[in-house]
Amino acid sequence: MKKYKQLTVEQRYQIEALLQAGFNQTMIPDQLDVHRSTISRELKRSIPKRGRGSGEYCASNAERKTRNRHKEKHKMVSLTPDLKQAIFDKMTLDKWSPELLSKRWKLERKNTVSHETIYKWIWESKHTNRLENRLFKTFYQELKHGKRRQKRGNIKDTRGAILNRQHITERPAVIEQRKRIGDLEADLMMGKDHKSALLVLTDRITLITMIDKLQGKTALEVTQKIIERLSRFNSSYLKSITFDNGNEFAGHTEIAKKFNLKTYFTTPYTSQEKGTVENRIGVIRRFFPKKTDLRNVTNERIIQVELSINNRPIRKFNYLSPIETLNNKFVALMS
Repeated sequence: MKKYKQLTVEQRYQIEALLQAGFNQTMIPDQLDVHRSTISRELKRSIPKRGRGSGEYCASNAERKTRNRHKEKHKMVSLTPDLKQAIFDKMTLDKWSPELLSKRWKLERKNTVSHETIYKWIWESKHTNRLENRLFKTFYQELKHGKRRQKRGNIKDTRGAILNRQHITERPAVIEQRKRIGDLEADLMMGKDHKSALLVLTDRITLITMIDKLQGKTALEVTQKIIERLSRFNSSYLKSITFDNGNEFAGHTEIAKKFNLKTYFTTPYTSQEKGTVENRIGVIRRFFPKKTDLRNVTNERIIQVELSINNRPIRKFNYLSPIETLNNKFVALMS
């Protein structure tokens, strides 16, 4: 039994020619290698019963009617107005990318579309004036843009020395392999004119990120803030912290003694050696762009952003969030 296929325009002209040559409806399917019901439906839909050309098959008219039917038939619209609004809200409030949103909602079995469809809609909204897209005309600004390339290779450190530093090359293999919870990276995210800052701590294996507002960036305040934050956790899980060479981290020995952990320092001006926390700072920047005066940001807002980032799906975790990944690690440890 032949499978049903849509007729092409060439096949329609063949049908017209065969009918004019005297072939009947039962003979044509074998000539075109199509099912007989295909020819039956085609002739029934395309031969007019009255008026000009009645009783005759015309290939060009049949093709025109087919195209009109396809245009007019109901099509399921996946990207509904409600879904557009939900995408807009999630990308605007939580700064999710189209890929994270699509993959995560699919994982949760929610109504969604592919990230390619979302990108297409965003750019159509920017470049067209259709009423349904007009409300989202500036939505493209929520997309993450590439960072400017920075110069690298200058390893001369002109800042004051930090005592008792251990270089990152002295870290044990278990830290490099990301096999345990509690190996942290620390950095400051600076605000407008470097007059305000956030302290950012990230766990290398789970990407759990902690954010704290600083009044200044002295070593004393940064040390106290790190101790205050880490005191909330079971110290048995804290293994190490990797810093850069900013003088604000000069109190690392006090932190190491307080929690019985190891501290390490990157090569000067090589931020890629603590790429985990740098990556998370890149996400935080979606909420607090450069030139934001962080002194005007409330602690409540910082808590909201921290929760949002730790509940944000991560591609390397198969679109689970850092919190879900941490919970899975704890379950594995307990089993």
